[in-house]
Amino acid sequence: MRWKRRRLLWRSWRSRHQLRVLSDRSGKIATGDILAVSVMRNEIARLPFFLTHYRRLGVDHFLVVDNASDDGTAELLAEQPDVSVWQTDHSYRDARFGLDWLTWLQLRYAHGHWCLMVDADEMLIYADHDTRGLQDLTAWLQGQGRIAFGAMLLDLFPKGPLSGHVHTPGQDPTEVLDWFDPGPYRARRQRPMGNLWLQGGTRERVFLADSPHRAPTLNKLPLVCWNRKFAYVNSCHALLPPRLNAAYDGPGGDAPSGILLHSKFLPETVHRAAIEKERRQHFHDPRQFAAYYDQLSDDPDLWHPDARRLGDWRHLVELGLMSAGGW
Repeated sequence: MRWKRRRLLWRSWRSRHQLRVLSDRSGKIATGDILAVSVMRNEIARLPFFLTHYRRLGVDHFLVVDNASDDGTAELLAEQPDVSVWQTDHSYRDARFGLDWLTWLQLRYAHGHWCLMVDADEMLIYADHDTRGLQDLTAWLQGQGRIAFGAMLLDLFPKGPLSGHVHTPGQDPTEVLDWFDPGPYRARRQRPMGNLWLQGGTRERVFLADSPHRAPTLNKLPLVCWNRKFAYVNSCHALLPPRLNAAYDGPGGDAPSGILLHSKFLPETVHRAAIEKERRQHFHDPRQFAAYYDQLSDDPDLWHPDARRLGDWRHLVELGLMSAGGW
């Protein structure tokens, strides 16, 4: 595992040559600042609320790689006083689905900082997030001897066909996507890293019922007190050194955890599905997921009678999908 981690860090260091600076305000990063890193492509619809949400939580600076957007995403990011932006037109898939680029930014800027790794369609929430920000949470975590915080990716969806709803840039996606699957979810530890493997929920139920082993991995470790020796292995599903993976127990666990509200199924997903199918950038074997994109293009209704309407964070704690863990 030590040599694997070193190879990943070496890959990331080399990948810096694929990035060109669009707007570098990293000189504003101060000791104790909370950082967020993200790769984005054509996220103009989600981006305004993404920035609003994480600023409210207390993110001080965003480090973003724009992967050849052509919808104004890069330009909007470059205008923000708390965002540094790099651009690349290299393959997202060949860069370990963007991890090589983000790990380089973490190596360069995040050492000693609490750092979030989130996508534009992910909104982190946790117990009392509406009254206590990330500075409070991370101070408490450190007081408990914890340097990583886990979260479950929870798919949100509307009632009715996806295209039958309207979402405007800057709007809270949960105003449109206000339903979710309460379960079932299943989790087990994987060897040799000891990382959790959490599956189930909406995408498995609708798109992969006949092959649940191919369902998306829903566990993440998005918030870590970063050290330049750390490396994510697969998105932020698993970390090296392996001991860091013990920070998240999954649904029903005792460790403090959050939820990443996943706004993947906004109305625009229907017309973007054909584009992503053609780009073949999001899965290790894109051929296996052609039917998934075809079903999205058919404008599905993901709602079902056992779905739950999204409430506040207390409801998610009651369902066991996240844990206050004494916080």
